[in-house]
Amino acid sequence: MSSKRFRPTSPGLRHAELPDYSELSKVKPEKSLLVPIRKKGGRNNQGKTTVRWRGGGHKRHYRTIDFVRSKDGVPAKVATIEYDPNRSAWITLLHYVDGEKRYIISPLALPIGRTVESGEEAETLPGNALPMHRIPLGLTIHNIELYPGSGAKIARSAGTGAKLLAKEDGRVHIRLPSGEVRIFTDRCRATIGEVSNPDHKNIKHGKAGRVRHLGRRPHVRGVAMNPVDHPHGGGEGRARVGRPQVSPTGKLAKGGRTRSKKKSNSMIVRRAGKGRR
Repeated sequence: MSSKRFRPTSPGLRHAELPDYSELSKVKPEKSLLVPIRKKGGRNNQGKTTVRWRGGGHKRHYRTIDFVRSKDGVPAKVATIEYDPNRSAWITLLHYVDGEKRYIISPLALPIGRTVESGEEAETLPGNALPMHRIPLGLTIHNIELYPGSGAKIARSAGTGAKLLAKEDGRVHIRLPSGEVRIFTDRCRATIGEVSNPDHKNIKHGKAGRVRHLGRRPHVRGVAMNPVDHPHGGGEGRARVGRPQVSPTGKLAKGGRTRSKKKSNSMIVRRAGKGRR
């Protein structure tokens, strides 16, 4: 799927570059798989702002996505490919032969009418989900589980895909989209193929209104605030920061390590980025 550019009939369209939705099915979402979303505006259960510059935006329904792919051995037909306002990738509606309907993240090169399956006996075709000990080396995969049965957690956004590098003693080495090489249990499931909508990274909204519809409010720099609002604030005229850049709470914002020590660091073979070990 490609991006779409417009004739500059208005300032907002002059630089806009948006997805081409012509390949998506012109249908309403499956009503039984919709869940209402209550907007939080970046506030927690105490009403305090924990994520700044959030609020407004268009009303959404959440599409319930099947990240576990637990219907083993039951074939399903690809019925529609749809837009999902809650994620960057497209989603695919599956009609199982037993009558059940489920949404999955839409893989690239999975057209309407194709049949997909999950489980140990599934073939290594785009859209099929199977344990990683059944997947040949070198294949591109997405929707990877961190632990068996936990549901897909990794490589779910538009255009992403990981690569299976090696297998040994019940473990597999996978190169993630970030470049990090990580060890997984070979009983974890993954879906064959790359995630759909690879042109999502090229989107240019063209005007502020489209960004406001997404629920993102204007971002204000710390140096433009008063000292009471931000550590960078205050001073006469355009004052420089004069200290290492920090967040509003004083936490280092540039170059500081943020990963928790409690996370599974022992499973990382090679970190993402240049020269990191």
